[in-house]
Amino acid sequence: MKLDPWQEEVMRTKGNICLRSGRQVGKSTVIGKKAGEYASKNLNKLIMVISKTERQAGLLFSKILFNIDRKDIAKGRGIGLNPTKHKIILKNGSTIHSLPCGDTGYGIMGFTIDLLIADEAAFIPEEVWNSIIPALAITRGEVWLLSTPFVKEGYYYKCFSDSSFTAFHTSSEDCPRKDQAFLDRQKAKLTRAQYAQMYLGQFVDELRQFFSDELIRETCRLKRRKEIQKGEYYLGCDVARMDRDEFSYEIIDYKNEDNLEHVESIVTKNVPLTKSAGRIMNLNAQYDFRKEYIDSGGMGISICDMLREDDSNKRKVVEINNASRSIDMEDKKKKKLIKEDLYNNLKKLMEQGKVKLLDDDEVKASLKSIQAEHDKDTGRMKIWGSYSHIVEGLIRACWCSKDKTLNIWVSFQ
Repeated sequence: MKLDPWQEEVMRTKGNICLRSGRQVGKSTVIGKKAGEYASKNLNKLIMVISKTERQAGLLFSKILFNIDRKDIAKGRGIGLNPTKHKIILKNGSTIHSLPCGDTGYGIMGFTIDLLIADEAAFIPEEVWNSIIPALAITRGEVWLLSTPFVKEGYYYKCFSDSSFTAFHTSSEDCPRKDQAFLDRQKAKLTRAQYAQMYLGQFVDELRQFFSDELIRETCRLKRRKEIQKGEYYLGCDVARMDRDEFSYEIIDYKNEDNLEHVESIVTKNVPLTKSAGRIMNLNAQYDFRKEYIDSGGMGISICDMLREDDSNKRKVVEINNASRSIDMEDKKKKKLIKEDLYNNLKKLMEQGKVKLLDDDEVKASLKSIQAEHDKDTGRMKIWGSYSHIVEGLIRACWCSKDKTLNIWVSFQ
């Protein structure tokens, strides 16, 4: 593996490290390599890899496992027992754990840690740091943080300017493997602040978190139902894009205008469109949806077309693609929907206590990732997120609170 100069410097650095970078520059690659070497060269160490969600922690964990496999097994000092998705035990007595930290870090308390590695550290709640940092006190262990930047507050933001950390800042534009044409397209598509944060790796004043941590904690309290109950169900789907492979299915039980309950959140990856449409048909057979609100942008229109060919679904499909005009069957009532309407509706329901969402780390991480920026030229708010697919499904499913009185049949841009 040929490393970039900044990655080689990371490999040589001792002590606490804080990496701040744009997308796809190789920060998890170099930390995976560095952690693999640390574990194999040091006896009886406990290394903890955390992130807000299990999926995020697992990605870095797999890169560490890959590096141990390649470099150390041939030397007889690699993995001692079969690894699981949460734990690697090495022959030298060192152990690597990978765990989601959730909202409080309660599930990772009790360990005495020699090395703490936090992926997407900017998105980890403050309460987690209060729970986990004391685990390094006896060992005087190291902390390695890596993330794209978020807001200008919190533990990660402070560590980047903390003298006890060696800080690294790398832009996507500086990466020798960059696709300049892709970056040019993103620069034209995104606002200045969005591009600066996502690809230049900069903390930006104009951006703010759309759903506060407190609002997320107060709303995400529901446990999943053990069985499907009688109810009035609505489906919201965010369809996978070419640059993002997650497909989100969010199901809301509309009890009344003051009580919406989030009963299921399903995310699939790398699934063909035909199987995704089939998944919706199967879910409809179980829940008998009143409406199926589908993100019809891009490939989503193909999902809508397939569903309309099915007798049980064709009258339930409603296209909502963040800039659509919904009509009823007589073409009498029209309402133009924009992304801001959909997000503000969900936020209002949350603030008024009218919707209860699942107590699920993936759901909470998606809500936390949503950011907002006021466009100085148009005066409108721009809303986006790096892990938005679940929320994009939710804002559609929760539109049933607004759409209830309309006999909506189909939408078009």
